[in-house]
Amino acid sequence: MAPFTDNPFAALTFVVAPAILTNASSALCSGTANRLARVVDRTRVVSAQLAHLTPEVKNFVISRHQLESLRVRWTLVLRALRFFYMSLGSFAAASLISLFGSMLTEPGLPIAVTFMAILGLISGAVGVGGLIFGCTIMVQETRLAVQNLAEEAKLAPFRSRIN
Repeated sequence: MAPFTDNPFAALTFVVAPAILTNASSALCSGTANRLARVVDRTRVVSAQLAHLTPEVKNFVISRHQLESLRVRWTLVLRALRFFYMSLGSFAAASLISLFGSMLTEPGLPIAVTFMAILGLISGAVGVGGLIFGCTIMVQETRLAVQNLAEEAKLAPFRSRIN
């Protein structure tokens, strides 16, 4: 790689990758927050249904089961959202660290540059790890959501007969 003095845009190569990953993390945060809102909305609906049922009615047991599934889902979504926010912060930090590190090359501070490079790499690795863990959790939550939807579809004719 050419030294920064030969190419003034070389520092940008260290900023672009974290910036793109920051954008991806932001999109995942937004989508996951929307998922959380949907789970909260559904929890409110099921809770309202449950409040109007007596424990002897079969729908009471069904609604309790749905409420427990929703609790598991919102726990998963919140955990994923934490990982995505951590990734967002890590990638932003990696961009800033890379920028500061590139400024230290000119004065000829090799130890500081090495330290900043390692710090930026660690920050970027934490961000990538957060994306991987968050996406893995969202796969689990999606699987649960589809499973819950299938259960509700099976119960729809039954509920219309009981209500």
